[in-house]
This record gives sequence, structure tokens and C-alpha cells, in this order.
Amino acid sequence: MRAPSGHIGRAVPADTRQPLLQRIPSLTELLKREAVLRWLQTHPHSLVTRVLRQAAAQLRDRILEGRLVAPEEIGAEAVERLAGEILAAQTRPRIRAAINATGILLHTGLGRAVFPEGVVDSLLAELKGYCTLAVHPESGERVERDELVEDILTELTGAEAATVVNNNAAATLLVLAGLAAQREVIVSRGQLIEIGGSFRLPEVMAQSQARLVEVGATNRTHLSDYQRAITAQTAALMRVHPSNYRIVGFAGTPGLAELAELARRHHLTLIDDLGAGALVDLRQFGLPPEPIVRESIAAGADLVLFSGDKLIGGSQAGIIVGRRPLIQQLRKHPLMRAIRVDKTCLMVMERTLHLFRDPERLRREHPLYRMICQPLERVRARARALQEGLAALGSGIEVEVGDSLAYLGSGSLPTEAIASVAVGLRARNVGVNELARRLRLDEACVFSRIESDQVKLDLRTVTDPQVPVIVQAVRRATA
Repeated sequence: MRAPSGHIGRAVPADTRQPLLQRIPSLTELLKREAVLRWLQTHPHSLVTRVLRQAAAQLRDRILEGRLVAPEEIGAEAVERLAGEILAAQTRPRIRAAINATGILLHTGLGRAVFPEGVVDSLLAELKGYCTLAVHPESGERVERDELVEDILTELTGAEAATVVNNNAAATLLVLAGLAAQREVIVSRGQLIEIGGSFRLPEVMAQSQARLVEVGATNRTHLSDYQRAITAQTAALMRVHPSNYRIVGFAGTPGLAELAELARRHHLTLIDDLGAGALVDLRQFGLPPEPIVRESIAAGADLVLFSGDKLIGGSQAGIIVGRRPLIQQLRKHPLMRAIRVDKTCLMVMERTLHLFRDPERLRREHPLYRMICQPLERVRARARALQEGLAALGSGIEVEVGDSLAYLGSGSLPTEAIASVAVGLRARNVGVNELARRLRLDEACVFSRIESDQVKLDLRTVTDPQVPVIVQAVRRATA
């Protein structure tokens, strides 16, 4: 491991290197130092000795390469200082808090949805001890853990039953493997999607051992295309919502009610994969309509699949709602145990779902919908506050406030922009790419975007308390 820092000066003559090497203290001597003894109170002996050896080895390499210039750079203090930096780097959590100034509300790289504060606070007691994950308190008998969220999911969607797995790709895999293995599933060509991480529907279908039957054209599929493709080997019709793209113009597919009637006539299962999965009408938040889970159930879908960490804004999960016999069949499938969720996921999901019972509470307490509904003037006021704070840092920073566009992200409403305001930065002593890098590496961990040769900080995804934190991060990054 390379040292996080270190002075590099003129080359050291070869005949002076041996005395310098002798100045590197032994491990025994280093373990007696006061700072190292403090490290041993909170870190394992094996870790402390390893970082001390690494620090000593790095100083030794620098001497042999002729990159140190003064004897005082090599003693016990130098090894201790370098070892401290290595120890901090190796023990700092890799997943830590970040400030999202990208304008992407559901930023996959930054953990997608922000959990509601009230939800997180309510989890603390359960996370510190045991909890009723898979046991019925009255009878003491074991129950299926996914039943903990079944009642609230059926209430919000109108479905007969529900289950939960670890993401929507797993939900797709389980449904196809459990209901259509070795049989045919008919899908429109325009819905053979690929989403992030090279997840492709045909490949998942192959893993499930269901046989894909493509119908229609890329832009248009008719009900008659499905009708002609049905054979004695057909198990299901499947509609897939194109979450991360749109086909516009001369395009069309049959409505879900039409597919449901066709499926019933031929005793087939109708699967509706909604991707992001809206539980409420997004038009009330100023967004274009997305398919609503309840409407899919009402239109006749036997099973509806959707994500838990996109428009629901909870933990990563794949949710399956629909007819009770089909859900029971999926619960018994061997894959279910491999892709089930843990207690933290279910705790976050249950508490987050309760917010959807009350639209006003959803706007007020759910971070995703609060960011969507934020009046533009409120975002602009936050941008002005950031501008003033940055201007106070001095003339070495150029600051500009302008209109911006934020996006929902994570494959949800890919073409729909949300009006926003951004602060653009340039520093006289640091290039734009380097400034963005320093902000990411800063203790505040600020993520931005680069546009028009500026570091852009979009204020729709920033909170009021984060404004002074960003100011100090910029101060450190441009020092």
C-alpha cells in the first residue's frame, strides 16, 4: 500500500542511504510509543503491527529509491505518522455519509432512496436487540418473515397476497422459475429491456429455464401477435415496463386489461413487471403518470413485480403482489430461501410503507417526495445561501447561480426533468476535475457534476444544514 502522504525531494546519494536505513526503528521500539499504545487500546495487535511494518517498509523503499532528503524524515515519529495515516485509511468505513449535489434524486451510486428520518429513528431499539422477525407473538410459532409486510402491501395495492425478495431482478427470476420453468412466456420485443449492470430480461429468463417467445416489432405489438403465439406450452404472458427508456412516435402495445382477458381465456398467468412501481399517482407531485400497482391488479394482472428502493423509497427489495395461490406457490419454491430479505430490509420497508397511507405525511416526511415537491423558490434560496457562503471564502473562487434540471434517477421517469437551481464553481488554483475529486474525497464527501467547465452543485438534492458543510468542504478543497 502506498503512503497516503509523504515529502518527496531531491535524490539521496547512494553512499548515504545505509545510515538512513539504520534510522528506521525496530517494531519493538515502535510498539512502546505512546501513540501506538493508544492504538492498541482500540485496535487488534495484529492490525497495529501490520500497519507499523507497512509504514517502515514504505520509508525503506523511499530511501532505496533516493526519494528522501533529510534524516529527520525517517525516525520513529515519521514511521508513527505514516502508520497512523495507513491505520486511519484501513479502519475508516468504506460506506459513509455523502452529500448528493448531483441533482439525481434516486442516485444508484449514492444508495438510491434516503430513508425517512422517522423510520431510521424507530429502528434503533429493534436493531440493538432481538426482534419478532419470524415468530408469532401470540402462539410462539414460527411464521414466514415476508408475512410481516403482507398486510400493508395488500392494503396499498388491492392484491390478495404479497411476498418480498432481495431485488426486482430476483422477483422476476423467482416468478419465471416458479411458474414457467420449461414452458413458454410471451413478451413483446419492445419490452426486452436491459437495465443497469447489464441485467437483460432474456438472460434472466434463460436462468429461470422459462422459454422466451418474442412477439411484435420493436415499436408496435398487437393483441393478435400474442394470440398467434399461444401454444399448449405457453405458461404466461408478461408485460415489462421499460423503466429506463421510452419509445415515442409510431408505437403501441395492448392495454393490460386486454392482455388479462386473453390470458384468462387461455388459462394463462399474466405477469406485470412494473420496475420502479408507483403506489400513488405521481401527478399529484407534478410528475407525469407512471403505472400504479393498484391499477395493474384492478386491470387483471395475476402477479405484479416492482422495486422497493425506487418510488417506494425504502430498502432494496423486489416486491411481488397478486393472487394468493400463486404467492403461496412462490413461497414454497427452493429459490425463495436463497433470495429472501433480512430483518433490516423488512423493518425499513414496513415503516416506509405506512407513510403512503397519508399523502400529506408522505410529502412532509418522505425525503424523496419532499425533494420532488420542494418549491423552486425554496431551492433558489438555498442556492443563494450557498453562493454567499462561497463568496465569503475569497476571490480565488468564481461562483455562479443558474437554472438547472434535476432527475428522479434509477430508471424512474428517465426523460422527465424537474426544475432546479445549481451553483457553478471554478477555483483559480485547482482545475475543475481535480476540484470535483477533492470534494468527493473530503470528509464531507460531496458529489457534484461537471458541466460547462464548472463544478455544478444542484441544490434540489441538498438540505439546508448541508449548505455550510459544503462551504467548508470547498474551502478545504481549494486551500
